Amino acid sequence: MSSLQIAQVLAEMRSLQSRIGVSAPEGPSNPVQPSDFAKLMANSVNQVASMQNQATAMANAYEAGDKSVDLSKVMIEVQKADLAFRAMTEVRNKLIDAYTQVMNMSV
Repeated sequence: MSSLQIAQVLAEMRSLQSRIGVSAPEGPSNPVQPSDFAKLMANSVNQVASMQNQATAMANAYEAGDKSVDLSKVMIEVQKADLAFRAMTEVRNKLIDAYTQVMNMSV
C-alpha cells in the first residue's frame, strides 16, 4: 500500500470518526457510557452495510450496461466495502478475545 493510499484511508477514517461524533479520547475524565458504545457499534455496522449495498448497486448497474457507471469507480467502491468489512471483522475478533480473557481471569 502506498503512502498516498494510506493517507486516503486515514482521511476517510477521520471523516467517519467526525461523522459519528467521537471527539475526545475516553478516559477517567470522559468515560464511555454503555449505550454510547452500543450506538457506536450499531452505526458502524450500518455504515459497513450501506457501503456494501452501494458497491453492489454500482456493480449491478455496470453489469446492466449503464454508461454513467465507470468500472474504476465500481472497483474502488467494492474495495472500500471489502476493507470496511474486514476492519469490522477484526474489531469483532478483538472484542471477542478481550471478552474471553476477562471471563478467564481468576478473581
